[in-house]
Amino acid sequence: MDAEQLKQLQSMHLPLDGVWLPKATSTIAHVVDDPFWIIYWACVIAFVLMMAPMFWFAWKYRRKSAEQKALSQIDHSQAMEIAWSVLPLVFFFWVFVLGFRGFLEMFVAPAGATEVQVQGQKWQWSMAYDHKGDRVSVGGVGAEFVFPKNKKFKLVLKSTDVLHSFYVPNFRIKTDVIPGRYTTLWFEATEAGEYPLLCTEYCGTDHSNMLGKIKIVDTEAEWHAWLDKMNTTVVDVPTGKNLFETKGCTACHSVDGSTGLAGPTFKGLWGRNEQTNKGPITVDADYITESILQPQAKLVNGYQPVMPTYQGQLKQDQINAIIEYIKTLK
Repeated sequence: MDAEQLKQLQSMHLPLDGVWLPKATSTIAHVVDDPFWIIYWACVIAFVLMMAPMFWFAWKYRRKSAEQKALSQIDHSQAMEIAWSVLPLVFFFWVFVLGFRGFLEMFVAPAGATEVQVQGQKWQWSMAYDHKGDRVSVGGVGAEFVFPKNKKFKLVLKSTDVLHSFYVPNFRIKTDVIPGRYTTLWFEATEAGEYPLLCTEYCGTDHSNMLGKIKIVDTEAEWHAWLDKMNTTVVDVPTGKNLFETKGCTACHSVDGSTGLAGPTFKGLWGRNEQTNKGPITVDADYITESILQPQAKLVNGYQPVMPTYQGQLKQDQINAIIEYIKTLK
C-alpha cells in the first residue's frame, strides 16, 4: 500500500449516530449500547440528586454570624445508611447480570453461523473464507473484507506473532487476538456500507497502520460474486492429512475409530467431550493446538504421557491444516 492509499484509509469516515457512539450496524450492538446508556443516565441522575441538595443546603444553612450555632445535632440516620447501601447494591447486581448475559451473547456464536478464519500479524489482517470447496484468502494492510448483511458469521481469530486486538466499532465487536490461542467473535450486519477495522492493542512500530475495511453488501449473490474474483487455494485438508502421516501421528492415533494405540482415535474427535487429568474438556482448536505444542498439559484419562512436543517443528499454518483434517474425520 502506497502512502496515498494509507492516508485515505486512515481518514476513513467512521459512521456516527449522535455524539457518543458510532452508528450501530449489527444485531449484537445492543449488548454494548444498552448497559452504556443505563450506566450513563444513572450517573447523571445520581449526580443531580447529590449535587443539587448539597448546594441548596450549603446556601440555606450557611453560617450567618460567628455566634450562630447549629439548629440540630442529629448526625446519624440508620434508614439513610441502609438505603444508600442497599439501593446501589441492587443496581450494581442488575448491571452485572446485564453485562454477563451480554458477554455470553457476544462470544457464543449461534448455531449455523458461517465460520471465517481471521489472522493478525504485524501489521495487517487477513481472512480465509471457505467457498465452493476452496479457501478464499484475503489480506494485507488496508485489505477490504466483504460480507453480506443479515447473515451470521463466526470469526475464529489467531495471531502469528504478538498480541493484537480485533475491533469493528460500528458492530461493537472486539476481542484480543493471542499467539498460540484461538478466540472467537460473531456478528450479523444490519446495514450495507463500509466500516473501519482496527487493531486496538499496541503491537509495535506500525500499530496505527494495522487497518482494514469491512464492506457489507446487500445480498449473498454480491458476496459470492466477490469471492469468485478473489484468489483461492485448496482447503488445507490434504496438507493436514499429509502432515498427520509424515509426522508419525499414525503410530499412536487411528482415524477409523479403532482403539488400542498409545493415543485416542481421531475419528469423531472434533467437538468430542473428553475426560482429562485436568477435568472435562471439549475438543476444539485451542485444545488440539495445545496438545500438539504442549502434549503433557492435559492428558486424556487412560493414556500415558508418551507424546513428544512439536514446538518449533510445526508452523501455525501447518497446525491449522491438521485441525482442518481432524474436522473431516467424523
